Amino acid sequence: MIPVSAPLPKSQKKKSMNWLIFALMTVACWGLYGIFLHAGQVEMQDKALGRYKAFLFVGLAYFITAVVAPLVVLLVKGADWSMPGKGMWLSLFAGILGAIGAFCVLLAMASGAKGGMSPAVVAISVMSIIFCGAPLVNAIVSICMDRPAGGLAAVPWQFFCGILMAALGGFMVVKFKPAGSHGAPPAKPPIEAQPKQ
Repeated sequence: MIPVSAPLPKSQKKKSMNWLIFALMTVACWGLYGIFLHAGQVEMQDKALGRYKAFLFVGLAYFITAVVAPLVVLLVKGADWSMPGKGMWLSLFAGILGAIGAFCVLLAMASGAKGGMSPAVVAISVMSIIFCGAPLVNAIVSICMDRPAGGLAAVPWQFFCGILMAALGGFMVVKFKPAGSHGAPPAKPPIEAQPKQ
């Protein structure tokens, strides 16, 4: 057993940082996800159904990366295909939550565009709210599902402070979002009253 104070071997140091590399890759991919999703929706050139057409290709991409790729890996690794029912249903439920979330991103961006927001501002606002809110939900639900010894009193105050700061950050991004290069949407001309005959 290696003492805590002893330096780790180089191989272990390198291996221990893999989680950070993958986490940063996720940040990059999800950060670009909203931008390209909205761009794809716009380029469908269908104001009524463009969002659904874009989401169809998102589903195709999910199939390629989340079905085909794991199947290939499992086949190559010679995996045991026995899977507990609880694990399958929980994983399926997680996938449904992820798909609903991805669809809601599309709906949020479409609603923002209809409200006169520029595509860039829509992407910034929607993704900022998601990246501020999702970690909060994750942290709170995780604590409720696996309560720390000693209850809420054992949770460090920095945790609650972080929640407040993240919520404040999300509010500030939405409140002070830039107007975009196209400016505010043109105001509708007032409807003049028809003179009575």
